[in-house]
Amino acid sequence: MAKRDYYEVLGVAKGAGAADLKAAYRKQAMKFHPDRNPDDPEAERKFKEVNEAYDVLKDDEKRAAYDRFGHAAFEGPGAGGAGARGFSGEFNFGSGFADLLDELFGDYMGRRGGRGAGGGRRAGRGADLRYAMEITLEEAFAGKQASLRVPSSVKCDSCGGSGAEKGSSTVNCSTCGGDGRVRAQQGFFTVERTCPACQGAGQVIEKPCKGCSGSGRQQKERQLSVNIPAGVEDGTQIRLSGEGEAGLRGAASGDLYISLSVRPHAFFRREGADISCTVPITMVDAALGGAIEVPTIDGGRAKINLPPGTQNQQTFRLRGKGMSVMRSSARGDMYIDIHVETPVNLSPRQQELLREFEAEGGAKRSHSPQSAGFFSKVKEFWEDLTDR
Repeated sequence: MAKRDYYEVLGVAKGAGAADLKAAYRKQAMKFHPDRNPDDPEAERKFKEVNEAYDVLKDDEKRAAYDRFGHAAFEGPGAGGAGARGFSGEFNFGSGFADLLDELFGDYMGRRGGRGAGGGRRAGRGADLRYAMEITLEEAFAGKQASLRVPSSVKCDSCGGSGAEKGSSTVNCSTCGGDGRVRAQQGFFTVERTCPACQGAGQVIEKPCKGCSGSGRQQKERQLSVNIPAGVEDGTQIRLSGEGEAGLRGAASGDLYISLSVRPHAFFRREGADISCTVPITMVDAALGGAIEVPTIDGGRAKINLPPGTQNQQTFRLRGKGMSVMRSSARGDMYIDIHVETPVNLSPRQQELLREFEAEGGAKRSHSPQSAGFFSKVKEFWEDLTDR
């Protein structure tokens, strides 16, 4: 099946910036994550497709190569593709655009780093993996020990990652003589590229392992545990070194990056280390004052004494009742935004009492300072219009 366009996979325009790419990746990864779609085998394929697309487009060099050559930029001889063509020669983009300069000018500039003990290149490092995890605000406050299942490639059990059958050994590649590179003269330049026979390793296996076909790795689902520290914010990324895909034939493993998103809370709103919530109170409580209890993020309760005449949208602060701060014992503050409710569905008797209250002067401007100030300004405005 032909590969889909990476921009189409993430659902972004070709000129999308890094922030748009990251947001689109998180959305698609959450949508197709295998843990969220246990009965849909197609979801795992799409999840891997999304990770592959983001891995290329987030890297400026890989993206530049992809924009120019498409998927052919990453299809070397060992990947079953024809490679990408330019400068009248054929180059291997399998290890990314960064290797292109080395392939073009490695011999000319004298850059031959990265060789193994046999003179050939060491097998490729394993790919990094990305995992999107959603947590609650309470978990972000307290931290947690999370368990996750990660589909990945691991060292082959049969050969221990060497790629060779037991008792078998590796020999120098006959095509490159163990150097891992082959050279060809292109006019005034000597062009060096990865050996197509050994894929740059410089060594070939006499008898490839039957369990992994010589790659040294197998596909498995791993159970991992990750410590999420208290105070993490939405968008925090946790790196687990060496927990990515296994390297080819015993090379170093990649890393695992866990992107955290904090689920919106039912009534708390977060702003950095501070949190806030809106608390409705009755007109009577606002006028006469009193004590109310509000929940706190740590699961407790806090008491607030409302003074008589509490106004709508008045804010009270509870020091040290906010979110945890990462790598610190400090905590933010909690802000209570008061919302005074106007009574509805009054009985005839209740309406009568309010009218008596009004008749007793309860609706005087002196009892409503904000209203008095407003209508005073309105009066001045009208007087100015009359004088013109």
